[in-house]
Amino acid sequence: MIEQKIRESIAVKQKILEDKEFTAKIALVAKLLIDAYRQGRKVLFCGNGGSAADAQHLAAELSGRFYYDRTPLDAEALHVNTSYLTAVANDYSYDEVYSRLVRAKGSEGDVLFAISTSGNSPNIIRAVDTANNLGMLTIGLTGESGGRMKDNCRYLLNVPSADTPRVQEAHILIGHIICELVESTLFPK
Repeated sequence: MIEQKIRESIAVKQKILEDKEFTAKIALVAKLLIDAYRQGRKVLFCGNGGSAADAQHLAAELSGRFYYDRTPLDAEALHVNTSYLTAVANDYSYDEVYSRLVRAKGSEGDVLFAISTSGNSPNIIRAVDTANNLGMLTIGLTGESGGRMKDNCRYLLNVPSADTPRVQEAHILIGHIICELVESTLFPK
């Protein structure tokens, strides 16, 4: 079983590697983040469960450091304030937790990086819609179908798999590639 899971993970990444349009989209998304940072903009991340962990991980790579010491970049995972999250979920609904923060923190030209393996999480969809209405750049990381996010995100990186763990493994790979491209371009050694 262990070897089979490793093979499955490799197979998803092999599909990405062989899909020139997909790898070009990864490069484009990195360039869009670079351009946003050069204009003094910020990147907001959102996700649920494992996707929230990925959102927090990638925000930390940008705001802290990736490979080397450099100036921090403005990146934030929107779920890290548990008092806010539980208050809004209680007072409004869980579907509103990210869209309210996007309204509070997002501005035209900022980037929302929305992560959902299904592409159908209502709170992520609402955050994307709010970001689009504010003139933010919306980027989605999903599984194969893209779910509802395929019609809502301006740019969609939909991993060619419907298996949640394999999708999440590819999400962090893609996120790391983007972080490395951003860091090495904005802070060349």
